[in-house]
Amino acid sequence: MAIYTVFALAVALGADAFSVCLGLGMAGVTRRQILLISVTVLVFHILMPLIGWYAGGLAGTVAGRAASVAGALLLLYLGGKMVRSFLTAGAAAPKVVLLNTWGLLLLAGSVSMDALSVGFSLGTRQVNLLLTAGIIGLVAGLMTVAGLLSGRFVGARAGEWAVLAGGILLVIIGLRMMMP
Repeated sequence: MAIYTVFALAVALGADAFSVCLGLGMAGVTRRQILLISVTVLVFHILMPLIGWYAGGLAGTVAGRAASVAGALLLLYLGGKMVRSFLTAGAAAPKVVLLNTWGLLLLAGSVSMDALSVGFSLGTRQVNLLLTAGIIGLVAGLMTVAGLLSGRFVGARAGEWAVLAGGILLVIIGLRMMMP
């Protein structure tokens, strides 16, 4: 997988974090919360693809090309779901600021769940594990910071457009993975 494809994938995965954190930024967050949220999302966006990677690698060994197609279909599904959420109701950003550890873990887990699925898809392909997971995590962390900091300056509509763009990128990458 080309490096520009990995960056496009990372941006698509970071779109959820950006969108949710844009809403949190509008509600108001402290510098400490920005740091904690961003680092936690970064770590989750590294760990989830790694977990999915190993599961996908196992499936790729067992099922071969069928696992690769299944991984691509999973990306198409995730991307389609993101596009559909934009077209129907838009991105629903939470209205409360995270005040405890469980809220922080829930946020990081919810915005990185698609990274688990993408890790599964990537596990069926020949991709540099550490580089890919590192790029995904770093981009998601930076998009989290950007969402939190810019939340008070831009409207909620920007978060909805980020989800749409991320969904379209996942669909394109899924389609590209379907080609031999």
